[in-house]
Amino acid sequence: MIMIAVAFLLGMILCLLLGVPYIAFLKKKMIGQYIKDLAPEAHQQKEGTPTTGGVFIITAVFIASIITLALAQKLSDEIFIILLALLFYTLAGFQDDYLKLKGKHNDGLSAKGKLLRQIAIALLPTLYVMLASESGTVFSIGSLSFDLGWFYPLLAIFVITGASNAYNLTDGLDGLASSTGVFSFIACTLLLFFTGHHGAAIVAATVAGSLFGFLKYNKPKAQVFMGDTGSLAIGGLLGTLAVIGKFEFLLIFIGGVFVMETLSVIIQVTSFKLTGKRVFKMSPIHHHFELCGWSEKKIVVVFALVSALLSAFALGLFYLTQRGVI
Repeated sequence: MIMIAVAFLLGMILCLLLGVPYIAFLKKKMIGQYIKDLAPEAHQQKEGTPTTGGVFIITAVFIASIITLALAQKLSDEIFIILLALLFYTLAGFQDDYLKLKGKHNDGLSAKGKLLRQIAIALLPTLYVMLASESGTVFSIGSLSFDLGWFYPLLAIFVITGASNAYNLTDGLDGLASSTGVFSFIACTLLLFFTGHHGAAIVAATVAGSLFGFLKYNKPKAQVFMGDTGSLAIGGLLGTLAVIGKFEFLLIFIGGVFVMETLSVIIQVTSFKLTGKRVFKMSPIHHHFELCGWSEKKIVVVFALVSALLSAFALGLFYLTQRGVI
């Protein structure tokens, strides 16, 4: 548990240190975000804010993870797969950000192109889990376990790509994705540790620490955005860790805010196509609260609190499961 704390602190410190020169570089090169015309009017003032901050978040995660894992002697094939998936998701996100910056608009990779990349990357941890143990195709809900056989890859890929996209959707307000992500990855850290995945727990702890450090630069009013470089990668890692740790069901609660954001988009689009009416003033749902008059800071604080409560609930469910109560 000491190495978990070391990982968190090292991730936070490295992110804080790396952020200063990287943000200065972005400002010097005038690498800024382009805002969609469909976004709330107040967001137009964010145009030009430096983006691709995910570069120094993920760099901090990699350096902190490798150092801590080496000290703890926890480097393994499982860690290699986790970090490789994280790297590929980061590259996919960076490509998306690069195309937006190059084209000087907010359209990067096509939706189909992005999804295909996410699915291809998700295959890596999915196949590893299936081949690494006899219980690789087992899906659990509480004390109930189901061997899904060859249906499991579909579930695992859905979990990983879904988490990547859901976290990406949440990254729409200053500090929202980073603050909610801190609690989600703290929960992941504890679940991985108590299920014996100590190396993966260290990686999760570095992400929690790095996101906490990133808040210094990303809280309202943000000095930098993480961009798809960060959000696609961090969301993909969240799903990957859930599959590796076999707590896919609990991810519904650990990533409850991200699930809520995604559902709001699905409900909005479905309602408009079927009835011509919108359920929310705007989706994802954080924009709905903006248009209801909530300040950006209030939304971030409330959503972060919801993330903390849902993560605690997931840990409570896990504890009750281990005790045989449910």
